[in-house]
Amino acid sequence: MAMTRREAFKNLAKGSLPLLAAGCVSTALPEVAHAEEVPLPKGALGLLYDATKCVGCKSCMVACNQANDLKPDTRTDGLHQAPPALNYFTKNIVKLYRTADGSDHSYVKQQCMHCADPSCVSACMFEGLRKDKETGIVWWLGSKCVGCRYCEIACPFHIPAFTWDGFNPKITKCELCRERLGKGLQPGCTTVCPTQAVIYGRREDLLMEAKRRIAVSPGRYFENRVYGETEGGSTQVLYLSRVAFDKLGLPTLGDESLPERLKYQHKLYKWLALPVALYAGMVMFAGKNFKEHAHHLVEDQKKTGLRPQL
Repeated sequence: MAMTRREAFKNLAKGSLPLLAAGCVSTALPEVAHAEEVPLPKGALGLLYDATKCVGCKSCMVACNQANDLKPDTRTDGLHQAPPALNYFTKNIVKLYRTADGSDHSYVKQQCMHCADPSCVSACMFEGLRKDKETGIVWWLGSKCVGCRYCEIACPFHIPAFTWDGFNPKITKCELCRERLGKGLQPGCTTVCPTQAVIYGRREDLLMEAKRRIAVSPGRYFENRVYGETEGGSTQVLYLSRVAFDKLGLPTLGDESLPERLKYQHKLYKWLALPVALYAGMVMFAGKNFKEHAHHLVEDQKKTGLRPQL
């Protein structure tokens, strides 16, 4: 059973530090399933975004905010919804790539990629982020989150956003409108796109559709490649583009997922194991030195006959 935030701090307060320092890190901590152990479900859901069809109308942004009860981010001028990046008001954003001389441009839609082996899930110490076993959707569980923001650092796509204002901060990210899916509806962004630049469905079907488009128009797409088919261990959000993917802000990743490459580091940091163990070691070392110092004071007092001035 997963540990809650309250239980975690309670255990620390009860004296779990000495146990960890004594070498119990590998045996005392509960076994937690890591992201690399969860295969991509056959019914995995996702999105296919074709940048060659996007006209940059940002209808998907408005629909996303409405579907998720998010306030429009009009902080730029108080009127237009034009956030510079994903943030705690914005789960979905459309950006513009343009060459310096203005000779070429392309729009790009950014949201959570719902990775097959998500770095954010692997990095989360208390399972505040989870990957659904049936749909593959990566979602946030507030009752488990401690606000460490490791997910922000771990994500190669820079997706999770931290709520800076408010007494109880939270992580904001696209969850593929999973509440709407439970009602038989589509994600908000796919219901309003006038050109069908973004479509929703099973990842298996979306990948087939992407390859069909490439086969029909082989010279239309960059390297005739589907981004997300293998990148970073594969993602459930797929991209087609006329320009290079890195120009659209998509990182260049190998076929192996980051959690698979860093699985031993993640195991060390799971449940704050390594930081707590190091802290416990420092406390014990300081305590040992203090006892030795107290012993020397007593010996000096015996030799000199001096007593502390009260």
